Amino acid sequence: MNLIKKYLMKKFRIFLILVLCISFTPIRADEGMWLLPLLKQMNASKMKELGFTITPDQIYSISHTSIKDAIVIFGNGCTGEIVSNKGLVFTNHHCGYSAIQKLSSVEHNYLKNGYWAMNSKEELPAEGLKVTFLVSFNDVTSQINGINAKGEKIKKESRRKSYLFKNTENLKKEFIGTNKNCKAMIQPFYGGNKYYLMVYKIYKDIRFVGAPPSSIGKFGADTDNWMWPRHTGDFSVFRVYADAQNEPAAYSKNNVPYTPKQSLKISLKGIKKNDPTMIMGYPGGTNRFMTNSELLETRDINNATIIKLRGIRQDILMADMEADPKVRIQYSNKYANSSNGWKKFIGMNETFVKLNVAQRRLDEEKNFTEWVNQDPKRVEKYSKTLAKIDTAIINRRDELRTYLYFSQSLGEIELSRIAGTINMDLKKLAKTKKEKNQETLKSIIIEKLNTFYKDYNLPTDKKVAVAMLKIFAEDMVPENYPSIYKTIKEKFNNDYSAYVDDMFSNSLFTDKEKIESFVNNFTKDQLDFLKTDPAIEFSSSLMPLIMKIGMSMRKYTPLLKEGKKEYIAGTLEMRKGESIYPDANFTMRLTYGQVLPYSPRDAVYYDYYTTLTGVMEKEDPNNWEFIVPVRLKELWKNKNFGQYGMKNGKMPVAFLTNNDITGGNSGSPVMNGNGELIGLAFDGNWESMSSDIIFEPNLQRCICVDIRYVLFIMDKYGKASYLLDEMNLVKN
Repeated sequence: MNLIKKYLMKKFRIFLILVLCISFTPIRADEGMWLLPLLKQMNASKMKELGFTITPDQIYSISHTSIKDAIVIFGNGCTGEIVSNKGLVFTNHHCGYSAIQKLSSVEHNYLKNGYWAMNSKEELPAEGLKVTFLVSFNDVTSQINGINAKGEKIKKESRRKSYLFKNTENLKKEFIGTNKNCKAMIQPFYGGNKYYLMVYKIYKDIRFVGAPPSSIGKFGADTDNWMWPRHTGDFSVFRVYADAQNEPAAYSKNNVPYTPKQSLKISLKGIKKNDPTMIMGYPGGTNRFMTNSELLETRDINNATIIKLRGIRQDILMADMEADPKVRIQYSNKYANSSNGWKKFIGMNETFVKLNVAQRRLDEEKNFTEWVNQDPKRVEKYSKTLAKIDTAIINRRDELRTYLYFSQSLGEIELSRIAGTINMDLKKLAKTKKEKNQETLKSIIIEKLNTFYKDYNLPTDKKVAVAMLKIFAEDMVPENYPSIYKTIKEKFNNDYSAYVDDMFSNSLFTDKEKIESFVNNFTKDQLDFLKTDPAIEFSSSLMPLIMKIGMSMRKYTPLLKEGKKEYIAGTLEMRKGESIYPDANFTMRLTYGQVLPYSPRDAVYYDYYTTLTGVMEKEDPNNWEFIVPVRLKELWKNKNFGQYGMKNGKMPVAFLTNNDITGGNSGSPVMNGNGELIGLAFDGNWESMSSDIIFEPNLQRCICVDIRYVLFIMDKYGKASYLLDEMNLVKN
């Protein structure tokens, strides 16, 4: 371990020297997703000017515990935070939504009614859910770039790839050691101009502690999504469990609550305009170095296609969800996952136009080209950079649109998807010779089937299938039709409803009991029988075209990567002296700013916070999105807010900051200048929906649920006040 520590310190000092040579100096407080190891050098002075008393060393350290030890990846795409010394985790309601949905049934509808465990025995195991801690964050750029022991570049590509693979695996082993509970990941930054190795520790025994009903946790639903003013109590509560040594372990009744290295203090002091705020979390992805050709592809191909196809499918899902409580539970998470991105892409395309983003990107490219042409050496390095990007984007345009149509239309027919998945699994089973391994594979397949059919409604899927087959045929050229369309034409006279009726009537996969029996009694000889199953025939007809289109698109990936790496390297060189953060890539970042209102257009002013009064004003008993629980109305009417209310006698719900966030930051802790928890980030505002591409400081806002509302709902509404006893509440 000492050798590793010395190695890390040496590499870190070298990296700092490189950073200082670039002379980065922060230029804004509100823009940036900053790398934690560089806060002291790049951000400390500006944070102090804003009013932060917490130091970079208290935020991130490799030598002692720090706030980063309380921040976790929640599930696969959100952020959470540890808020007690017993492993209690806060995150958003929409982040815990999938786990809550899996635990729900018509008899125990935790989505509709909410749930609060009143003791540890009532905490519900959330199967498949995991919580991940960051252990270390290390610069490994020189190793990844292929520097050998003598410091010479490895030029021959075959030798370079071999060296990189071997060196990468050795690096991971070196940083992980013998700890089987850790994993290492190496990710590119700045378009591949920098590389970091992250070590993570993953806990898999996570239990559901509580959440408000959807009428609070999802109040406003699709209508209010991405909008301000907002009145959503978007939070849920879980707990991390560990073995007797405080290490990760599979679920066991013998496991105990995890004892964290660090948990966040929770402030009850409230907020006011211009207060300093910081958010730590895992922003999923941005493209702030996007060129104009990439932007047009995003707007006209990616976003436009998804908006159209998801809109058609979502209308079908919602109609069935409104008609049947069981279908609502089954499809709530599927619908939410689809509609969140769908509405975001609508807003993104709108703001591209309103903020003139395309022209601004063209202006940046013009400045870049002028800078390149001022120096022959730069001409040699960067004169073809933009052309590489444009060529790749233009040449893959048609294939990308077709690929998206496959994934967003025909790929959303659930019967075909499960049939294709199980068919591949059974082919593996047929090749497995050991009986023990066969039984293991069978149990895995049965588990997949149980998971699938729990949240599957056949009539809904049939409606989706008819609609998707029709829209694909209308919008795609015949050369891109999968072979099944020939069958539909010849046998069913292009009657999509008749074809779908036939497929669903004759497929083994529409009957859970039959397919389970088939798997349990499966033999190698039965593979031929599966080939004639209409759902597998449909799935198999898609694959050749999908693979062909995918391979055609991938031909241009190396050229695009090469161009982007050069463009970002050139931009860093051109903007020498500025503080430039890397694009988000689901690694831990910090963003700092202030509590701020905003004015989106002439004569319109939005204050920086909302209250429970706004919930009552939005109430609509005839609209499921705006139903208000009776108990919440009683608490509001009686002003029974306890220690969580404001001095003006109102109950805060949500507030705004100008912190720089994106998807993946959902559930991230919003902290004040002392590093105390004041809220949970859960959304962005409509007027800045292009923020993944370009930051607009006057408009971009992060929407946060006030921690006082979270505690109020837990205590006064949910009557789970005992949970507050294990938290460190700061009242002064």
